[in-house]
Amino acid sequence: MRKKEKEQLNNFIPLFEEAHAAIFSGMREENVDLALQLLSDCQSSAISMGTMIEEIEGEGAPTVRILEEYCEDVFKLYELIISGNTDIFDWTSILEDYIFKLQKSINEDIRIKKEVVFLPYNSSMWDSLESVYLAAIKDENTEVYVIPIPYYDKDSEGNFKDMHYEGDKFPDYVPITHYNDYNFEERHPECIFIHNPYDGSNYVTSVHPFFYSKNLKQYTDNLVYIPYFVLDEVNPLSPDALKGMENFVTVPAVIHAHTVIVQSEAMRQAYINVMVKEAGEKTRFYWEKKILGLGSPKFDKARKCRLCDMDMPDGWKEIIFKCDGTRKKIIFYNTSVVAMLTHRDRMIEKIKRVLKLFKENQDEVALIWRPHPLMKSTIDAMRPELKKDYEDIVGQYIE
Repeated sequence: MRKKEKEQLNNFIPLFEEAHAAIFSGMREENVDLALQLLSDCQSSAISMGTMIEEIEGEGAPTVRILEEYCEDVFKLYELIISGNTDIFDWTSILEDYIFKLQKSINEDIRIKKEVVFLPYNSSMWDSLESVYLAAIKDENTEVYVIPIPYYDKDSEGNFKDMHYEGDKFPDYVPITHYNDYNFEERHPECIFIHNPYDGSNYVTSVHPFFYSKNLKQYTDNLVYIPYFVLDEVNPLSPDALKGMENFVTVPAVIHAHTVIVQSEAMRQAYINVMVKEAGEKTRFYWEKKILGLGSPKFDKARKCRLCDMDMPDGWKEIIFKCDGTRKKIIFYNTSVVAMLTHRDRMIEKIKRVLKLFKENQDEVALIWRPHPLMKSTIDAMRPELKKDYEDIVGQYIE
């Protein structure tokens, strides 16, 4: 049962107490009609409570059995009054006992289940949330939903272009809920995890505006931002290092989220120092409470990866293994959008040189090239003059 639903049940308790007091007060004042109406209301409320509990907890819940017994005794009291028996004040302690038993059963027999929602947008970035998800689904008191959200490419003027939805690209072990099938206002999950920090401030892409952090925070008790990236560790006291981090730190999700989780304690201190510089020394305690250096799920993913667990495409096996069955040395080549935006033609030329070098040594070494998932969109929006050269390089590499 959700926390708010349990609170609704507990809210019935003082109402029952008030009704019981008014019933006996009415009988003392010979207001029989009032007493009968209140007894009827108590029975209706108990039935509503029982129905609500059964719908959530299933049949056989201890609290429902108490409510059934309560309804039977309320009906007995109703019939006594109808028959003209006014000597009913010994029932005061009986109804008080039900109040005690109901309150105890609601608090002890009905467990609160948290609802946790993960909102990835790009399936290739799932590793930035995966280990948190795997921990959450092990908790029997947690309901977990993974809801991939739509995102858009932007043109050079910042207008939305093509919409992308990658709900069909996640691993088979992840049950997917469509974003149209989950009512955030009605369900109000206890926790929402996001990995997109930018809201509308990214020049290249944007998640749907409903899923901006400034909007999501109103639909949950705890909006948690975990960066989809990891950074080189920095000296959190170095002004130059902090200056270089500002674009990663002073983003909407860090500002709006209730909790921010970063890759290390040193990175936490760096984030805090950047935000204090931005917002003032008086805000330090706020950022110290909000930003946690608990580690990155991307590191968790890397640590547990083993070759024997990998679902490797057949085409890769032909490249990675030699004719005699032994494995070549494998090099992972990661290219970032920042380098492409900063160095432009020089970055294109560097990629060409790197790929040429590895092609010349492909009998002994296999290269896995991983451009940033938004590289093509970034070039389209911000460096269109590089588009043809980049597409030619990708085509030649694949060939």
